[in-house]
This record gives sequence, C-alpha cells and structure tokens, in this order.
Amino acid sequence: MIMSKIDEQLFSAHEHALEKEYELCPECGSELSVKHSKHGGFIGCNNYPSCNYTRPLVQHESIETQVIEGSVCPECGHELAVKSGRFGIFIGCTQYPSCTHIEKQDQASDKPDIPCPECKTGKLEHRTSRFGKSFYACSAYPKCKFIVNYPPVAEACPSCGFGILVERKGAAGMRLECPQKTCKYKRPL
Repeated sequence: MIMSKIDEQLFSAHEHALEKEYELCPECGSELSVKHSKHGGFIGCNNYPSCNYTRPLVQHESIETQVIEGSVCPECGHELAVKSGRFGIFIGCTQYPSCTHIEKQDQASDKPDIPCPECKTGKLEHRTSRFGKSFYACSAYPKCKFIVNYPPVAEACPSCGFGILVERKGAAGMRLECPQKTCKYKRPL
C-alpha cells in the first residue's frame, strides 16, 4: 500500500510551496502571494481590497517603441514607430491615441481580391484570431458576417453554384471543395 505512505499535508492548497512569494508589497508593505484568475496566475497583495497592487507572474520582454526615421503617417503626417501589442509587433503612429493608424501586413498580396459570396459588396480578407488561428472574413463586417476557415479560391462551385471554393489539405493531398455544408463537391488540386 504505497498510498498510505504519502503525507496528505503536502497536497493541501493553503500550504502549497508555490502559493507564497515571500516578498513585500511596494505600496503598503504587506506580504505578496501568487493569485489565480481566469486569465492565469499573477502576484498580488494579501491586503487586497485595501491595496490593489498586482504584477504579472512572468515578466514579458517588451520592446521599446522605435521610431522609423523618414516614415510618414498617411492620416496625420507624424512619424511611424515599431510597437509591441497584444497580438505581437506592429507598426503604428507615434501620436496614438489621437491618431489610431496601423500598418496592415500584406500576407496574401500575391492573391487577387476575392469578392464575398454572401453580400457581394465586401472582399474576403485574411485575419488571425486572438488564439493565433487563421481565417478569412468579409471586409464588410459587421454588416456581413461571412467567414471561412480555409484559403478561398475565386471559382464558383460547379455543383451548387456557390461563389467560391476553398483549398483544403486531406489525406490524399491538396484539394478544392465547396464551403457549403449541404454541398459535397471536392476535386484534387
């Protein structure tokens, strides 16, 4: 019986070794400890609601805003800078928040614009979700909420007549298929 030899005190939550940071709060002098939220762990003051001091559990390396010499913002005329944000590194105006210009990356610059098959006014644009997944959505959002998860091809479906086909990788290799769930059209690429 190996289980009888395990000391249960080692597993109690209030005595866990990682729960205590043993550091003092720079604002009130109280002890700091590791706290947990739906967004992950962080270090917070034990004197919480009186003291709101928190800091990230892991210090991320943040890049300093670097001004790009000779660049001009097309909206306000000031210089552009390389910045670090929630979704990574990007180029934006130095006058933020009064100017919100951001340079978009041309990820699919070699592909022609594909009109949205649902609203016919917007174009399908490559986007990335907050979880890093790629998808293609209509540029007329929020009026049109059309979305596909695979790269679209500007070719109508020969079976049902839907405005686009999508490139998809299967067991037999790359293929074109109709994104409509009711249509089963597929062909090798």
